[in-house]
Amino acid sequence: MLRHLDIRDMLIIDRLELAFQPGLNVLTGETGAGKSILLDSLGFVLGWRGRAELVRAGAEQGEVVAEFDLPQGHAAHAVLAEAGLPPAEDGLIMRRVNGRDGRKTAWVNDRRCSGEVLRALSETLVELHGQHDDRGLLNPRGHRALLDQYGALEGKRAALRGLWRGVHSARKALQAAQAALDEVRAEEDYLRHAVAEFDALDPQPGEEAELDTRRRQMQGSEKIREDVVRAHHALGHEGAEGSIGNALRWLEDAAERAEGALDAPMAALARAMIELDEAADGVVRCLEGLEFNPLDLEICEERLFAIRALARKHDVLPDDLAAFAKGLRGKLAALEGGEADLAELEQALAAAEAEYDQAASSLTQARRKAAARLDKAVTAELAPLKMERAVFATEITEEEAGPEGRDAVSFTVATNPGAPSGPLGKIASGGELSRFLLALKVCLSGENSGVTMIFDEIDRGVGGATADAVGRRLAGLAAGGQVLVVTHSPQVAALGAHHWRVEKRVEAGMTLSTVTLLEAEERTGEIARMLSGDTITDAARAAAKALMSDA
Repeated sequence: MLRHLDIRDMLIIDRLELAFQPGLNVLTGETGAGKSILLDSLGFVLGWRGRAELVRAGAEQGEVVAEFDLPQGHAAHAVLAEAGLPPAEDGLIMRRVNGRDGRKTAWVNDRRCSGEVLRALSETLVELHGQHDDRGLLNPRGHRALLDQYGALEGKRAALRGLWRGVHSARKALQAAQAALDEVRAEEDYLRHAVAEFDALDPQPGEEAELDTRRRQMQGSEKIREDVVRAHHALGHEGAEGSIGNALRWLEDAAERAEGALDAPMAALARAMIELDEAADGVVRCLEGLEFNPLDLEICEERLFAIRALARKHDVLPDDLAAFAKGLRGKLAALEGGEADLAELEQALAAAEAEYDQAASSLTQARRKAAARLDKAVTAELAPLKMERAVFATEITEEEAGPEGRDAVSFTVATNPGAPSGPLGKIASGGELSRFLLALKVCLSGENSGVTMIFDEIDRGVGGATADAVGRRLAGLAAGGQVLVVTHSPQVAALGAHHWRVEKRVEAGMTLSTVTLLEAEERTGEIARMLSGDTITDAARAAAKALMSDA
């Protein structure tokens, strides 16, 4: 609910503070008094598009502050949270400044914000209805949501959105799998040739280094062997081993007469013989390892060169060939199993689409039933508004499937039976359009949503009993909520719970607009003026009192 509206230096308003109340608030005044300026100012702080030049002549900047009460669960709380703004525990204060240079700055609860945030909040706070309203009931883009709200179909629509996401996800998975399969198919010949090449060679990690070492050993084995043979002979019985053995035997013969002096040398020679035997065994093993067939060198070199060539071909290290081959085999396996996977994904997509189609058809049927009820309800409302011959119809046509179904919804009218029907804003005249909008709003309004409804001269072109019917419906809409109506109809004004008069005055050669909250006697005078013009007669006052009494 709109609690306060503070306007400074906007158009012909220098300073204006309004404290609005629940119920039906009516604003009256002569044409040009500035009623539309109030709506322009409110639209400015709500981020709506409007006049380009709003700053009052002679002022450096214009400013509008709007304060709203927000009950728990109000949709504006979610907008604040999404925008990263603090929660509105004690109400919502929106402030916007328009500089003389055209720059605009906005705050919500003293935090800077963008015009986009203002507009998102405004959609939860205020509804504007009038002959030139392209944001509300005249906007066909919102008709489907209004019909769903009327028919309590939000749950079905939310479920359908989930199914649509499932279809989208299944289609995306299928497309990705198809693209991957096509990519593998494009290189199938290469994969099969490469895998066959790897299978034939079967390179192992570390094998290249082992082959290189073995090759170098075999290449230098002849020179190594000559030196090792000489060492073997030097260590053998004809060399060091024989000399040490002879020395040990001679010392053993002399040991008995040496009285222990030769024990230590003999022990050292014994140890030397043991070490010499181990060295000789190692030399023998080396000689055995140096024995090779020249064909072995050729085979070793061929495999070594083949591994290195394969590594260069695929631009990988020799030790990474085995892992690279595993990857190629995996791609080939994916190709061979891809058809089966693709078939499963196609089945999943078909199942998701079938479930979506069934739910979409069910929602279409529910919408058609709700549309029939809405058409009947609007027709019943049109009769008291002196439009009993008009025909209102909710048209549902098929469109491309989407998250909210396959239905395009449009509210159409025909002003007379047999006349062609068309969109509300194009077929109905100004007065007729106003009454259509009111009848439609009455039918679409459910429980109080905390939204302030504003009707801009919706009663234009009607009077008498029809104007009274308009006023009573506005009062009904305001019950438990808040409605602001700009009106020239005394019947509507008489039904207001709170009455504001907009006037122009001239001060120091400058035209300014003022707004006054009227008390009971002042209301009588204003309604009498609306009935009779500038000259207020006793008869007009009596008629005004009668209207207020009937209200």
